Amino acid sequence: MREEVIAKILEEKIIAIVRGVGAEECMKVAQALYEGGIRLMEITFDQKNPASFQATAGAIRAIGEAYAGKMMVGAGTVTTTELVELAASAGAQYIISPDVNVDVIHRTRELGLVSLPGAMTPTEVMTAHLAGADFVKLFPAGNLGTSYVKAIRAPISHVKLLAVGGVNEDNVADFLHAGMVGAGVGGNLANKKWIETGEYDKITQTARKLLDAVKNA
Repeated sequence: MREEVIAKILEEKIIAIVRGVGAEECMKVAQALYEGGIRLMEITFDQKNPASFQATAGAIRAIGEAYAGKMMVGAGTVTTTELVELAASAGAQYIISPDVNVDVIHRTRELGLVSLPGAMTPTEVMTAHLAGADFVKLFPAGNLGTSYVKAIRAPISHVKLLAVGGVNEDNVADFLHAGMVGAGVGGNLANKKWIETGEYDKITQTARKLLDAVKNA
């Protein structure tokens, strides 16, 4: 299964990041993303509200079951081994973190899941890679820019990097050309205002534009 998830990320290239959305709305967002062609969805834990962790796990489980064989669901903002275990028990297929926590990476791999920690510097990227990360998300990519991506890629081109933070349909191709193997897209895709106003069609339309940009890159 791990190899299937890795292959899917390399093939699809885009992971939709859903942050700060209730369980009921999460299912509607999943439908909008799926209709737009998205096949990878990350549901994040809200570190400011630990009381919501179980509900987030429930959303991961519900969407994973509803879209089994159609969309691969992962957990985001996973900062502890306990959250790795909670996400795994909910059926998450990959674990995404904002930082390089070696214990989180090791536990993710022990449970047979795909590890995607977040890093910014070459030291952080290599620490994650040597700890067993399958991919490393370069964050915040939008602030760092493609010139930074090209520079950091020169000595560590063997590490599979994903651009996260500030990525949209206008710049995703630039990041792919700079050497990223894919990208995570959050608020520019699963936009909170659209969700609050029930404009899920805008999420679908944006997903299609994003995937078109990837296809034409």
